Amino acid sequence: MTKVLCFANNKGGSGKSTTAANVGYSMAEAGKKVLLIDCDMQLNLTLAYFPEEQVIEMAKGDKNLFYAVKNGVELSKVITPTPYKNIDFIPASTLLSGIEFELFTKWQREFILQNLLASTVASGKYDYILLDAPPTLGGWTMNILVASDALIVPVEASPWGLFGLANMLEFVGQVKTVSPGLTLLGVAVTKVDTRKNYFKQTLEALNAQPECKAFTTYIRLDANVEWSEDASKPVGAYKKNARSAEEYRNLTKEIMKRCR
Repeated sequence: MTKVLCFANNKGGSGKSTTAANVGYSMAEAGKKVLLIDCDMQLNLTLAYFPEEQVIEMAKGDKNLFYAVKNGVELSKVITPTPYKNIDFIPASTLLSGIEFELFTKWQREFILQNLLASTVASGKYDYILLDAPPTLGGWTMNILVASDALIVPVEASPWGLFGLANMLEFVGQVKTVSPGLTLLGVAVTKVDTRKNYFKQTLEALNAQPECKAFTTYIRLDANVEWSEDASKPVGAYKKNARSAEEYRNLTKEIMKRCR
């Protein structure tokens, strides 16, 4: 069965898009068929797979998420292939900045994305569909969570990394009144500098809250991640033996195990 996973955190800079991009690539490496959907008007997930010039063109065209939502087009019609085996993509558009207005005028607006995605999920073509949500808590993020089976919350290992996590979890509780099947798969700690005390404090705080279900694998700071993003590639494609590439593979194994 296709699993729909959402990567969300209402705090910016958490490594959310980077985590989604690299978990998706690691799933494909493991032989899984993956569809990545960029739901954030910042386009970071799209930029992780395509060069900037192509991203700009896709954002202005008729094969992106905003076009599908605005015009009621099934998402299977706006899928774009990537250069990588087992990975397909639905790009974002900067026009998603106005998506809340588009939703406000529609009937049953909490279920719009779920309905547009339904035929793709039912087809069974993909093992995993990964959604990258914007760093906001509103009607659009609710749409994304309602369309998902489970949520992964990336958290930056910094003094402010846990700021807002309580709000995120409270929002998930609100979403579950509409979509009771949504589960928190776990919290993934990113941008780790093991020399800093606040890394240990972050882990201790998460482990003290069993409902956060923190993943064992954490992602350390690695310049290869930045260089891979500059090259518009997942880190595993940019440098297969990079430390961060291996950490993303291990995190992905944990994610897939929890999905089972």
